[in-house]
Amino acid sequence: MSITIGSLAELQQYEGQDLGTTPWHIITQGQINQFAAATLDFQWIHTDPQRAATESPFGGTIAHGYLTLSLLPYFWHQLVQVENLKMQVNYEISEFRFNQAVVVGSAVRLHAKLLAVKDLRGIAKANIGVTMEIEGQKKPAYTGVITFLYHFL
Repeated sequence: MSITIGSLAELQQYEGQDLGTTPWHIITQGQINQFAAATLDFQWIHTDPQRAATESPFGGTIAHGYLTLSLLPYFWHQLVQVENLKMQVNYEISEFRFNQAVVVGSAVRLHAKLLAVKDLRGIAKANIGVTMEIEGQKKPAYTGVITFLYHFL
């Protein structure tokens, strides 16, 4: 179940709160290959299952770190619906660390917490702590802070 936010004041009510965890999403080789094509990053560790099975320390192909990062909007919209917007701007990514590779076929999900909300003359600056979990693993795929600017109507 997602949270619906329609104003700066409503967003501020969630400051310091856990926003939840998304359902699991399975990373497929097809998704990895499409990302490789879009970014022109065809490193064998991502795109060559046979070679990765024998030469990779992971026993198979792994998702690009930036592929897992690019899933943030997909996951974010499962947790929070922000309405009454002129626009939303991706402002900053900070304190980001890729902790563990995501092997093809792994299920991942996002956990988010609204760390801080600042009013910039009517524009909401929201700092969100994010953790991408990998099913069955203790270490997350990544942790970090993303910042969105929300221009409410």
